[in-house]
Amino acid sequence: MNWLSMVANRLLWVIPTLFGLLAIVFVLSRVVPVDPAHLAAGEQASAEQVQRMRERFGFNKPLPVQFASYLRDVASGNLGTSMYTQRPIVDDLASRLPATLELIFTALLLATLIGIPLGVLCGLRRHSWLDHLLRVISVSGLAVASFWLAMQLQLLFSMRLGWLPLAGRIEGFPPDTVTGFLLLDALIGGEAELFSSAAQHLALPALTLALPAAASVVRFMRNGVIGAINSPSVTYQAAMGFPPWLIVWKYVLRLALSTTVTQLGLILGFLLAGAVVVETVFDWPGLGGYAVRSILQSDYNAVMGFTLCTGALVLVINLLVDLLQMAIDPRGSA
Repeated sequence: MNWLSMVANRLLWVIPTLFGLLAIVFVLSRVVPVDPAHLAAGEQASAEQVQRMRERFGFNKPLPVQFASYLRDVASGNLGTSMYTQRPIVDDLASRLPATLELIFTALLLATLIGIPLGVLCGLRRHSWLDHLLRVISVSGLAVASFWLAMQLQLLFSMRLGWLPLAGRIEGFPPDTVTGFLLLDALIGGEAELFSSAAQHLALPALTLALPAAASVVRFMRNGVIGAINSPSVTYQAAMGFPPWLIVWKYVLRLALSTTVTQLGLILGFLLAGAVVVETVFDWPGLGGYAVRSILQSDYNAVMGFTLCTGALVLVINLLVDLLQMAIDPRGSA
């Protein structure tokens, strides 16, 4: 299978996948015993005001009619208006998406830089004390709750040591928007102070997401290295007398990376899910905090819009991971 046919095959499943996702979230959001029209109208609203709010957002119609109407609006690019912000949901998502992407990609970079070397060490020193120690640490990292880790990092680095900001994305006015990523925008504008401020604010939430993800990378990389060492091609290279360092860097690492890259989609999905909690704790202005506020306000359209956005993002990420996998190991596309 070449990359064109693989992309076409993935795209064929985009619409039914998103449709199923929206249907599930729509049903789940409607079974919650909360009247969103009453919340939107306010506690002191009269019955007539609540009814007008219900008619404005279409909550007075049967559920199949509401879902069909929502799908029709989505097809035209209209995700509705948020009851919480009173703005088009498309605008809300577009303004918050760069902050979330900057956070999860930074976390993925940190997890990769931490996890790959440690995973290689575990694989090369299998069953050694270092392997057992790192495995215990990696399992512990997966078991730690994100909100607890976030608060502990805040307590240590912000409140006790005072090294890093407690919350937020930047101090003062942000740089001129070019990409939406504050680090890149500050570099493009040549504003060193803003870059430093953005990096300091990004450090703790990115580290909170990166540590559990790094634990997964260590496990995947370790298994990949062990499998590569036992593969016939590496055994043949060793029999030919190649030095061990060359075998590790040229053959073992490539085969192990091929195994690890296939899991990047899962790791990125994990980072997106974790961002919901981490962004709330650090008051990070991304999709996660927006989703939490929308859920607490029973802002159905905003929740649906968030679900659609993150679902499409996961599908695109998985497609890119498959393409990267084909680039690293073309044999997998045969």
